[in-house]
Amino acid sequence: MDTVVFLAVLLAAVMHAGWNVLVKLRLDRFLSLFLINTFMGVMGLAMLAVFPWPAMASLPHVFTSGLLHLGYNLFLVRSYRTGDLSQVYPIARGAAPLLTLLVTWFAVHEEISLNGAVGIAILVGGIWLVSLSGKGKLRLDSMTLFFALGTSVFIAAYTVVDGLGGRASGSPSGYAALLFVLDALFLGIIAFATRGGAIIPAVAPYWKSGLAGAALSCGAYWIAIWAMTKAPIAAVAALRETSIFIVVLLSMRVLKESVTTVRIGGALLIVAGAVLLRMA
Repeated sequence: MDTVVFLAVLLAAVMHAGWNVLVKLRLDRFLSLFLINTFMGVMGLAMLAVFPWPAMASLPHVFTSGLLHLGYNLFLVRSYRTGDLSQVYPIARGAAPLLTLLVTWFAVHEEISLNGAVGIAILVGGIWLVSLSGKGKLRLDSMTLFFALGTSVFIAAYTVVDGLGGRASGSPSGYAALLFVLDALFLGIIAFATRGGAIIPAVAPYWKSGLAGAALSCGAYWIAIWAMTKAPIAAVAALRETSIFIVVLLSMRVLKESVTTVRIGGALLIVAGAVLLRMA
């Protein structure tokens, strides 16, 4: 992977982690997603005024991705309703890179080197060790596990679609902008249909935090879409999930969580996997 792409994806991971750790909305998960996606939609409109629109060939991809992102948001909200964040999040994010690798390898026939494939496997293994260690036995009811794994399927699906769509667009920035607009539109329709007009005064007091979260999320996925036009989709998908590692590190620093041998081992695996991806 090219050095510039590698560093850009790591920056995207830091931005994603920064949102998860630093931006705390005292709202339920659905309202938080609605607020963030709304601001991302506004940012997308501003981007469309600056960057070239994506080519017609990519429009089926971006509309499909918008629907997949809607499914991702709804499944994520449902899984958090009955599952703990510390266990649902690693399942949802940790399984997605492997699914992405399988899809791009067998369905899309995208080539990836042996170093790249091994790097992805090692990195994902490290993510699971870092995320799940020290949290006790995994206890999830069958429906929560279903929605957590379903979330990972949606992540893998929209990642592949956006990687291919960004490449077909001729304008990755324009593609990302249109996607942000569609995400806001689709989730907004569901939000107003289920919550009504009362949703606006409910989220209004938190607009500053929502704007900060939207800026970080927008920048992180914008970079990811661009990176997937320059490097294998599966490699970018795996590397951006180092955000989980960064979240845990910040949590250990801020929340004073214990540093266990398993977590140290997981951290070393993540570093080793990232190095292999850089060399691939």
